[in-house]
Amino acid sequence: MSSTSSRRSLEPPQSKKELEILLEGLEPHPHPEVLLEQYSLPAVNAAEILWNAQLRYGDIAGRVVLDLGCGTGILAIGAALLGASRVIGVDVDCSALKVAMRNALRKRVCSVDWICGDARSLPLRERVDTVVQNPPFGVKKRGADTVFLEAALSIGEVVYSIHKAGESNRRFLEQFIERIGGRITDVYPIRIRLPPTYPFHHKRAHFVDAEVYRIIRRRKGETA
Repeated sequence: MSSTSSRRSLEPPQSKKELEILLEGLEPHPHPEVLLEQYSLPAVNAAEILWNAQLRYGDIAGRVVLDLGCGTGILAIGAALLGASRVIGVDVDCSALKVAMRNALRKRVCSVDWICGDARSLPLRERVDTVVQNPPFGVKKRGADTVFLEAALSIGEVVYSIHKAGESNRRFLEQFIERIGGRITDVYPIRIRLPPTYPFHHKRAHFVDAEVYRIIRRRKGETA
């Protein structure tokens, strides 16, 4: 396990579009692994998720934010730009974290700790206010998304998590989240435009329909 930090001295963005512009041009993962379902979340989607989290619920600015499975760091960096008091980025792929560190330095972000670790055994002991995550959808490894949900709710008060769209998947997630002690407060759709990432990607762009879940941890004695 390794950890390092970056610092920032910029004013928070004043609009979602400004945040999107700040997040554009980040360095992608040079060698993404298909089994880990690694891809770079576009700036437009990252900005929308983080801006909505802050504007509607106040879940970013002044909060301790964990980006679980942070990859090359776009959600972690965006949270720092929006004024999170501390940001932690965790990923099992240490090569992705090296890219995240370079991206953070390029954007002059502050209060970001990058930690190489596994979601199944989080190298953290403290609780965090907000977890943001873009987990594997479980296409290549069944149940990969549920591992992230369990880990996120074990340590965070509020969780923003991106999942594959579809009625059957939503029903499954609703039941699973209730079972592990969470309560969904909001679900909204996003469309993710992905550039060719793997050798078998032949189109210039591939569109993925997904949904963002806002989940809170139920208090003891609270019913779903």
